[in-house]
Amino acid sequence: MTEFPQTRSSLIAQVRSPEDRESWDQFVIIYRPVIYRMARRRGLQDADAQDLVQTVLMRVARAIPSWERSGPETKFRHWLRRVTRNAIATAFSRKPRDAAAGGTEMLDLLAEQPADAADIERELARESMRERYLRTASVVKAEVDSDTWRAFELTVVNRLPCEEVASQLGKSVGAVYAARGRVMRRLRDQAQRMKESGI
Repeated sequence: MTEFPQTRSSLIAQVRSPEDRESWDQFVIIYRPVIYRMARRRGLQDADAQDLVQTVLMRVARAIPSWERSGPETKFRHWLRRVTRNAIATAFSRKPRDAAAGGTEMLDLLAEQPADAADIERELARESMRERYLRTASVVKAEVDSDTWRAFELTVVNRLPCEEVASQLGKSVGAVYAARGRVMRRLRDQAQRMKESGI
């Protein structure tokens, strides 16, 4: 199962130092969007989700100097996932109850809530994957021309047939296939580079 992005050991070591603001900023860039989207998907309003992100990051900042690997299977991202999951559970347990009872809106909200910790794990994994894709895509999009990116976006993201996209862009079907393939290769390569560098 895919989880929070893997954090390289050197970044964890650097984040432990209160003087290393640059490493902390990099850490926040990686994890803030994942935590925020998780909170929003669990039903928190924007302001509550922002508060939850701050709570999680403050807990991490306080606890990271003493975080230690207890064995080779111990992963920082597992610990961070647990901190996030606990903060979300706490936020819901402290959330004031509406004065009104029942209604379809409340039933819809309850139906959207994950039933157990496994559902939360899957949501965290999905949000983490989404964040990695967005970071990777922003790099690749800047490297290719707009028609190439548009061909990829329309065929892969929007799932339109290559023939329809070729007609929209005024390109041949072969050119659309080639553009899509180039972008997909670049995305894979960029994702691998980011993984190797721990970003």
